[in-house]
Amino acid sequence: MFSSVRARLTVWYAGVLTGTLLLLSLVIYWIVQRSVMARTDAGLAELADSFLATLDAELRDATPASDVAAAARQAMLEHQYPGHSFAVLSASGQLMMSSDELPVATRENRRTEPNPKISDELLQPCLNSLAASSVPFRTLPARRGGIRCYGRTFTAAKSSCRLVIFASLHPERELLARLRATFFWLIPLTILVASAGGYFLARKNLAPVADMTARAGHISESTLQERLAVQNPYDELGRLATTFNGLLDRLNLAFERQRRFIADASHELRTPLAILQGESEVALSNPARSPEEYRESLNVLQHETRRLARIVEDMFTLTRADAGQYPVNSRELYLDELVTECAHSVRTLAAAKSIALAVEPSRELPISGDESLLSRMLINLLDNAIKYTPPGGTITIATSATAGGAQVTVTNDGPGIAPEFHSRIFERFFRADQARTRANSTSGSTSGAGLGLSIAKWIAEAHHGSLILTRSDASGTVFTVSLPAIAGTSARPG
Repeated sequence: MFSSVRARLTVWYAGVLTGTLLLLSLVIYWIVQRSVMARTDAGLAELADSFLATLDAELRDATPASDVAAAARQAMLEHQYPGHSFAVLSASGQLMMSSDELPVATRENRRTEPNPKISDELLQPCLNSLAASSVPFRTLPARRGGIRCYGRTFTAAKSSCRLVIFASLHPERELLARLRATFFWLIPLTILVASAGGYFLARKNLAPVADMTARAGHISESTLQERLAVQNPYDELGRLATTFNGLLDRLNLAFERQRRFIADASHELRTPLAILQGESEVALSNPARSPEEYRESLNVLQHETRRLARIVEDMFTLTRADAGQYPVNSRELYLDELVTECAHSVRTLAAAKSIALAVEPSRELPISGDESLLSRMLINLLDNAIKYTPPGGTITIATSATAGGAQVTVTNDGPGIAPEFHSRIFERFFRADQARTRANSTSGSTSGAGLGLSIAKWIAEAHHGSLILTRSDASGTVFTVSLPAIAGTSARPG
């Protein structure tokens, strides 16, 4: 049961509500109890004032004026209240007059609540409390809720006397009992109704989560285009669904790239494998072939084998790069020297197409990077420029210092890349002119599968740099590589 979020929320809500209601009930009960007792005490004090005022008036009118007991009796006759009893005592504690001595008929005619019976058990604790403390009120245990007593000292007929009033607490106890009974039934009923409502609201508000769970359970590799419904994009569940849909978008894009990568790789590998298979079958079909024909077939096989090995190597490099398993072993080196070495390495390929390869001189450019990866990046850029530069054209590679590090630009002649292909030029297996690339491969130039620029861009980014297509139009194409400077040094443009 408690494995459900709805159930846990309901239990927590019910628990917090129960604690809150119990605390609130205790506070209310305590306040009501104190208010009731304060009202009772105030009533006793006012009743004492009224009683003494009547007693004083009776003494002034009485003959003789020293008959305190008679005056007290007359005052008690005028102050008969249900549940209240009076006693007048001398200073020595001798009982002079009590309401118990009044005629029974008189007392019973107006009484609805039994008056407390005055006895030594009631008088003595009240007198002791009056003598020992400045607080004239005291609660005494008795039947029907107990008795509240109030004592006061007064002077009558030039003698000190004491007035004690007893009030039954039965009405107050009944009020507090009704309050307790109300809490006893109201609190459980409130918790029950609130818990049912809380469970209903939790179920209603968490219904989108159940729907998202069901829809997400039906999404697989073949249905990655499906998305979760977003009812309110501004609340927590809406943001959760939006975030999950974004994750599905990224997964769908990754799967699409993977499928395209596999399809393109299969297509690129199929061509050299078909050539290898066809050329070997031709070579073996005629046993009377001359050594020159066998040598020609072996040259074709060797060329396609190298091409196939390069495609596989490039694919392996990109796969390790995507998985973050290709190590970048950085060390300090000079970029200008590395550019010169890479240009020297591809001069034979450029000379085979009568292409002029120029390296602009530069001052020393110290950087930190992986020499083998940076060499591969530069050779890929130069190889791409050689493939797309017409015979008799020019390729220029230049290095320069920038405010943030160093920069390499590779410029070549040629018709350039169509504008609609600029955004796709770094995609894997993408070639803007398939026919031209294939023609170049048959002429003996360095052919590829459209992975060179992708690898070059990854190498630049692995060194916290960038590779961009700066310009490509009828006048030629320019690629720019930006690399950061060595930490702790500042490069100045030069």
